[in-house]
Amino acid sequence: MNFLRRRLSDSSFIANLPNGYMTDLQRPEPPQPPPPTGPDRRPTGQTAGGFFSSISNVVKQTAASAGLGEQNVGGPGRRSRVLLIIDDPHTDWAKCFRGKKLQGDYDIRIEQAEFSEINLVAHSDGTYAVDLQTFRNGAKVVRSFRPDFVFIRQHSFSMAENEDFRNLIIGMQYAGIPSVNSLESIYNFCDKPWVFAQLIAAYKTMGAEKFPLIDQTYYPNHKEMLAMPSFPVVVKIGHAHSGMGKVKIENHYDFQDIASVVALTQTYATTEPFVDSKYDIRIQKIGNNYKAYMRTSISGNWKTNTGSAMLEQVAMSDRYKLWVDTCSEIFGGLDICAVKVVHGKDGKDYIIEVMDCTMPVIGEHQAEDRQTIADLVVIKMNQALSKTPIPSPQRTTATTQPQSGMMKESELSKIPAQRPPPQGGPVQPQGLQTQNQERPSHVDTQRPPGQDLLPQNEPRMPSPTTVQKPPSIERMSSAARNTESQSRHQMEQPPKAAPHPQLNKSQSLTNAFNFTQSSFFRSSSNEDEAKADTIRNLRKSFASLFSE
Repeated sequence: MNFLRRRLSDSSFIANLPNGYMTDLQRPEPPQPPPPTGPDRRPTGQTAGGFFSSISNVVKQTAASAGLGEQNVGGPGRRSRVLLIIDDPHTDWAKCFRGKKLQGDYDIRIEQAEFSEINLVAHSDGTYAVDLQTFRNGAKVVRSFRPDFVFIRQHSFSMAENEDFRNLIIGMQYAGIPSVNSLESIYNFCDKPWVFAQLIAAYKTMGAEKFPLIDQTYYPNHKEMLAMPSFPVVVKIGHAHSGMGKVKIENHYDFQDIASVVALTQTYATTEPFVDSKYDIRIQKIGNNYKAYMRTSISGNWKTNTGSAMLEQVAMSDRYKLWVDTCSEIFGGLDICAVKVVHGKDGKDYIIEVMDCTMPVIGEHQAEDRQTIADLVVIKMNQALSKTPIPSPQRTTATTQPQSGMMKESELSKIPAQRPPPQGGPVQPQGLQTQNQERPSHVDTQRPPGQDLLPQNEPRMPSPTTVQKPPSIERMSSAARNTESQSRHQMEQPPKAAPHPQLNKSQSLTNAFNFTQSSFFRSSSNEDEAKADTIRNLRKSFASLFSE
């Protein structure tokens, strides 16, 4: 230490130090806490609390960098509901739901992913969990959560490889997760011929004038593609989207060639007569919002949805509204749907297809349509969450309020509970037991059954608590004589039959109102002691009489 002091005091040594070196050394150190002086002294170094806090900080930083941190939408302590949106990442649905709340002041927490990124497990008791696999910073991150609602914007079944996600739709239905549209309709839309069969039913009901449906032929496999339809025709192979799987056939040679292609796909196919279209109409319905768009091909392609096309919004006519409303009623109702109509050069309209909630948003009002969809989803979430069963509280036994002249609650609390009836005794009906339990325990139990129904001039048994010990033999003899005469009078009375349960009911009500002030503080234990004292007094009285 002396060497260091001499070395640091040297001016040449200090001058050769880098800039700011001495200022860092001269910075005051933070005050250290005093060491513990008890037997629980720990070794010098980092304390246990600081050690664990540093570990927790590292874990939090790692989780935050990996995207595992908890998402608090409305701040700490806010309640939220999880909305799972299945769509491609090009559309940011979180912006559309920003600032929206559910009933009960619940926030909406958005979880957006594609079908290929999610998996789930569901149990029959109603519990389920969805696993979301994402890649962040080149690392695979898996998160589990429990969505309260699902909004599906992606096709759950396609002809492409590894694009069949019907098992996830089944799992969501198994878990009972509400969605827009319904999971039943989404599963039914996985096969276009199945949907077209519903349109055929509407066509048969309404007729060709009100519901002009295009003619179509269904082939379950290539083996049945032998009949030669009129040409040209459009062949649609399987469940394809966005113009894929559609081929225009001009003659029967090409029809045979396309039949061999269907054999390789091992799926069904449909044929429709080719309509030389002037333009096509798309009528969409989002809740109660209707819009119609006209699309005209510029590139000259027979597919108006491919190549260059001009899109413009047209007026919503009653005929268009009838078509889309009719199609929205299939599969139990569609909240979001669209109808494709081809207007031919012959001036006729042909309904060719119906789309569900996976329909693309087109036109100049895409942002408005997405906002309308978000408002509809919020309404459906409120309806679905309000139907969630809430456990009702247990019903409490109704108690009668004391009438005027009845005991107060403070006095009732002082009275001990009644003893249970002895074994082998008469069992009262359940209704009478309930009434007897509600009746206060201060009612005179020495009164025999039916005593209140006797006339007022009938003699009654005096209360045994009024009998006192005789101070002398003469007083004991007189008390014994009076007691003996009263007991004989009671024995001479004819025995009364057991009263009717209704009489017991009225008796309990009568006894509840006919009581004396002294019976307020009488208990069953005091009554037993009074009985014992009376018996002892009677024995002594009879003994004194016979001894004389």
